[in-house]
Amino acid sequence: MSNKGKKKQVVEKLFDICVKKNDFVFHNDLVKDVCRKVGLGNPFDVTKLDDKAKLPDVLLKNNYAIIHIGGGKHKFIKGISKVFHDFEPIQKKIDWEYKKSILNQYNSSESNILSVANNQRILHHFLFGKDTELDNIDILKRPKTYFPHRTKASFEYYFGRGTKTELKNIQIEVDLTIEFQGTIGVFEGKNGKPDSFSVYQIYHPFLYYYNANRNTELAGKIKNIYCVYVVREKGKENDTLKLWAYTFETPLDITTIKFIKSTSYKLINIG
Repeated sequence: MSNKGKKKQVVEKLFDICVKKNDFVFHNDLVKDVCRKVGLGNPFDVTKLDDKAKLPDVLLKNNYAIIHIGGGKHKFIKGISKVFHDFEPIQKKIDWEYKKSILNQYNSSESNILSVANNQRILHHFLFGKDTELDNIDILKRPKTYFPHRTKASFEYYFGRGTKTELKNIQIEVDLTIEFQGTIGVFEGKNGKPDSFSVYQIYHPFLYYYNANRNTELAGKIKNIYCVYVVREKGKENDTLKLWAYTFETPLDITTIKFIKSTSYKLINIG
C-alpha cells in the first residue's frame, strides 16, 4: 500500500476510535500509535490535509474534516465546507510574455512557484494592476516583498456561530508577503490541479496580520489584507499560473471566506 493509502487508513482508524469514544478530540500520541500499527513512518503528516480529495471516504460520507486545536491536539468537526473551499472558475486569462530565467523551472517546489510569479511581476499585476511599468518608478512606490518565514502565534477564532477555537503558540508558515501603501497580500503556492484547499492555509497568515494591525506597532497601518492562492499547472510547451484572491468578511470567523477575483497567466517565453 502506498503512503497515501496508509495515510487515509490512519485517518479512518482515528475517526473510528473517536466515534466509539464519542469524543472527537485526539492527540498526536494517538496518531503516532495508530501510525505504528498501520506501518506509516511519518505521523506528523497525517493531519495535514490541504485538499478535501485527500479525505478518506468515511469522512466524506459523514461530512467530517480535521482541524488543529493546539497543544498537540486535533479534532474531527462536522462540516467539510467549514474547513475546505472549492476554487472558483477563472474569470480572466492572460498570455504573459517573459524572458525565462535559467532557474525558473530548475525545481518544482512551492516556493519556486511564488519566486517565479514574483520575479515576473505577476503577483504585483494581479493585486495592484501594474506590470512592467513598476520597473520605471521609484523603489519607495513599488510593492515590497517579504520572503517565507515561520513564526509562533496564538489565535482565537470561530468555525461559524458557536464553535470557538483557541490555538496556543502554534507554528504558522507565511509563504510570501507583499505590501503596497498599506495593502498586504499573503500568498500560498501549490503544484498540480487541485479542486479545493484547506482554508486555514491562508486564514492563519491573514489572522496573523489582522491581529498585528490591532495589537502591535503596526496598529492602524494595515488597510487591507488579501490572501492569494497560486497554482502552477505544467503544460507541454507553457506553464500556467492560476491565482485566486480572498479575504474574510468577519475576520474572526474562518467560515466567512470571501472570493475577490481570479486570473490565469500563461507563461509565454520570448527569450
